[in-house]
Amino acid sequence: QVQLVESGGGLVQARGSLRLSCAASGRTFGGYAVGWFRQTPGKEREFVAHITRSGSSTYYSDSVKGRFTISRDNAKNTVYLQMNSLKPEDTAVYYCAAGWIPTTTQNHYQYWGQGTQVTVSS
Repeated sequence: QVQLVESGGGLVQARGSLRLSCAASGRTFGGYAVGWFRQTPGKEREFVAHITRSGSSTYYSDSVKGRFTISRDNAKNTVYLQMNSLKPEDTAVYYCAAGWIPTTTQNHYQYWGQGTQVTVSS
């Protein structure tokens, strides 16, 4: 069992930056790939980025590529999402998820955090 807790969300102006954290407890976090997803009211949850167990490989959605960076520190049981050049359309609740393989498909992740709100004002 893995428990995930996101933090770092908040209100930021367009073109600003935020860093989200996903802290894990329970089983060894390094044994899981991690993905970030986001959701706005009335829309499907969408994939943002994922990272392999070791952190050696990452993948991003086209909408955030070049602006967001996913990274992890397995010694601290934490995955980060550095978000730069934020846009109002990035406003959403951001979730981290842990699973056996890195994938863009949310159903393949076994564990989810409760989410953290990111609001980008224009």
